[in-house]
Amino acid sequence: MPGDVIEWLDTVPREWKDFCRNCMVKASGRRAGVILLTKVHIRALVLVAAFFMLTGETVACDSVSEGLGIEAVAVPDGATILLASGDKLRLSGIQAPKLYAPDTDLADWPMAEAARQRLEQLVSGQEISIATAPMPRDRHQRLIGQAYLADGTWLQQAMLAAGLARAYSFPDNRACAGELLAVEARARAERLGIWQDAFYAVRDAARPQQLLTRTGFFELVEGRVLLADKVGATVYLNFGRYWKEDFTVTIDKASQKRFAAASIDPLTLEGALVRVRGWIEDHDGPRVAVTHPEQIEVLARP
Repeated sequence: MPGDVIEWLDTVPREWKDFCRNCMVKASGRRAGVILLTKVHIRALVLVAAFFMLTGETVACDSVSEGLGIEAVAVPDGATILLASGDKLRLSGIQAPKLYAPDTDLADWPMAEAARQRLEQLVSGQEISIATAPMPRDRHQRLIGQAYLADGTWLQQAMLAAGLARAYSFPDNRACAGELLAVEARARAERLGIWQDAFYAVRDAARPQQLLTRTGFFELVEGRVLLADKVGATVYLNFGRYWKEDFTVTIDKASQKRFAAASIDPLTLEGALVRVRGWIEDHDGPRVAVTHPEQIEVLARP
């Protein structure tokens, strides 16, 4: 490859490179698998990623399979649909901005009503097919699953593509996580929807005091792992020299088994630039408890 092209590739947005990772790209009726890539491979494929991102090609998920069609009757928020069967459907794999809940006294998150309206527009008068998750109901007895319309619209993808949700997975419900992360990356790169609002900004791991102001919120945090260590049964990823003050990721024993099942050793993340997603806790500085590999995206290795 000519040197000037390589030099240009080094300037492309990180999100384009992220889009190359661990996703399935759907184009012209064919699917081209892309696996975890080295830096050289990413440079070679980034032009392809840029094409799909800029032309709006969709990302496919082989995990989605057809289910029975059920009519939607109401949309209380950007990730929940009331069905004619009387069930509530919670769209798995995404988190939409939250609306005010009397039991929490929390104010609406920015763009919560816009997300609700967009989902309502998508499903109004439509029948929804549901591919249920391995755990088909949550503790609130809501149905959990991937959902799509008769015209092929994948609702989770549509909300992420509009920038009105973030990719959000659970240890027992990770179907399509890689594909949904790729769609989110495109919307974030284009600053669509919530990605224009500072409330949803990707946080800097090197600013622990700012992170502490986000305690109790779901956040995306980027930074370099200074030290990866195992103390007792817990793995700690430290992002600063002062572990009692700086940002830390913890991975408990049960969660380490999920990393092992994915052939990932979190101790090898030392020195890596990563993006972590999870709920900020205040425990010896800001902390995120990671329960499954999809919560950590590796952006660069030393």
